[in-house]
Amino acid sequence: MTPALHYCTMRCRFCWRIQSGDIANLKWQETQASQWEEPQEIVEACMQAQLKLLTGYKGNPKTNKIKLREAFRPRHAAISLAGEPTLYPHLGELIKCFHQRGFTTFLVTNGTLPEVLTSISDEPTQLYVSLCAFDEQSFMKTCRPQIPEAWEKLNKTLGILPSFECPTVLRLTLARHVNLSHPEKYARLIEKANPTYIEPKAYMHVGFSRLRLGFENMPSHEEIRNFAKELAKETGYSVLDESPDSRVVLLSRLEKAIRLA
Repeated sequence: MTPALHYCTMRCRFCWRIQSGDIANLKWQETQASQWEEPQEIVEACMQAQLKLLTGYKGNPKTNKIKLREAFRPRHAAISLAGEPTLYPHLGELIKCFHQRGFTTFLVTNGTLPEVLTSISDEPTQLYVSLCAFDEQSFMKTCRPQIPEAWEKLNKTLGILPSFECPTVLRLTLARHVNLSHPEKYARLIEKANPTYIEPKAYMHVGFSRLRLGFENMPSHEEIRNFAKELAKETGYSVLDESPDSRVVLLSRLEKAIRLA
């Protein structure tokens, strides 16, 4: 889910969401919404949307009944679907509302609003920060920030990441011929954040990203695995797991991933 569907501080080339100007004459202010919904309303609407998605499965004889019962009682909220959730002014309260209903929360941010992360009242169950560039020049070219000093702000977020009690993740969305290079430079940034996990993942040629990048920019899982191994050498992390279907590798200093729920 997301509380900020069409709003973000950056216009990343690999992002699948529609961005202002992607379609002729369809433009809007992407860094600020005219109004925001209340946290309780958003959580309740998410619950109702989940039930609506399940319409018809109960009557399908091929449906796994156990999985259906689980789906009717969701327990995890990934606050990451599209947009930048730290733009939402009631983010801490939103996380709290989910927790009060017994949910885990996985917050994914691009890290350009560190002041929000330091002031949220409730930490998420797990915090993901997108790190999709190895230096400022590649950052400006790949992520195309819409706010001033975005690179400095991202680095500030990396610096405060060790202060979080929850597990933290640096997610590297990597596109061939764009930012899939210089593991040694990524490693220096990773050292600053000291995350619980590092997650190199392939760019996927889907959605509106197809207007900005080509199919040839989508790395194979082998490329991601090789990059992850180089990253492991540079950081001292080890490969903990991988998913070839998703073209993602999980690195950590842990011997086993933390089970959160």
